[in-house]
Amino acid sequence: MDAAAAIKMLSPPSHQIHRTHSLISSPCSSCFSSEIRFHSSLLSFTNLDIRSISICRRTIDINSSGAISSVAMARMESSFKPEEARIPAAIPLSIPPITKFKIALCQLSVTADKELNIAHARQVIEEAAGKGAQLILLPEIWNSPYSNDSFPVYAEDIDAGGNASPSTTMLSQLSLTLQITIVGGSIPDRSGDRLYNACCVFGTDGKLKAKHRKIHLFDIDIPGQMTFKESKTLTAGETPTIVDTDVGRIGIGICYDIRFQELAAIYAARGAHLLCYPGAFNMTTGPLHWELLQRARAADCQLYVATCSPARDTGSTYVAWGHSTLVGPFGEVLATTEHDEAIVISEIDYSIIEQRRTYLPFQRQRRGDLYQLVDIQRLNSTRTT
Repeated sequence: MDAAAAIKMLSPPSHQIHRTHSLISSPCSSCFSSEIRFHSSLLSFTNLDIRSISICRRTIDINSSGAISSVAMARMESSFKPEEARIPAAIPLSIPPITKFKIALCQLSVTADKELNIAHARQVIEEAAGKGAQLILLPEIWNSPYSNDSFPVYAEDIDAGGNASPSTTMLSQLSLTLQITIVGGSIPDRSGDRLYNACCVFGTDGKLKAKHRKIHLFDIDIPGQMTFKESKTLTAGETPTIVDTDVGRIGIGICYDIRFQELAAIYAARGAHLLCYPGAFNMTTGPLHWELLQRARAADCQLYVATCSPARDTGSTYVAWGHSTLVGPFGEVLATTEHDEAIVISEIDYSIIEQRRTYLPFQRQRRGDLYQLVDIQRLNSTRTT
């Protein structure tokens, strides 16, 4: 039997699912091998042994069970130069200090009373830790109403600490006392004459391990539905933030940052186990994109994604969508809630990441011969060392 006849046998009749045929026509598809196996009975019936079928100008060895041979797969991957798709090269996933642990997403109600917000956050964190959570994630702008008028009034000098930043002082104290890691949502951060939307990460020693300033400012205008310009008062951050903690390597983004796949891809290439996004999507973009983006980032990067929103307050000028969520490395929703105040506690198991990446090894199937993602910060760092 010649190659043309073999290909014809692999194609389904016109009344069958055409999606199968379209996938078979592209050997670069991650579904290719499974679709070949779908037709393995046809190959077996004709007593085909190993054949070479030329598809899209590439030769692929297919055995009688319908699987692409490991030799052929290695040859394809080598020619595609997957290691060159990330510049500098991706950092292999490290062994985390802990494999399984509980995370708590604290969906807080936010008021105009800053002292009350801080006291309430303390109470909720203590409750979550009491339920076994070793990692706490707070919402975006949890100590202040979410408005351009409020940001300058509620802003704190995080770098100065102490009385200049009562919100982060509380987080530092609790992380040490409770021996937990806290990704402290975000608060307005004052630095000189500039304001930032900043997320602080505290380790079990109570020390500030990282501070992420929101890189992508939320400037949108959907006529008749939602208009907001963070850039009226806030300055954009300039640095991606990834931090090693007692619960693994975490990449940090704030709300609108989640829309930018490139940032998540940089974190994945830096060896992140988990991406945390405190966020406050609204009643327009929330139902459309909130869960969609979380699942997309998790599936793109094959790691965990955790988000935390403020609870919904229909009386505020900015109404949050809520629905704080934990997503697994297959893009599956592991835990979520509705819009009311809640503590979402779920388990993270990092061993699942390697399992999922074995099932779908597309990190080894990238086309470095066609495209590249350049991590400017890492690249400049390697040039100066």
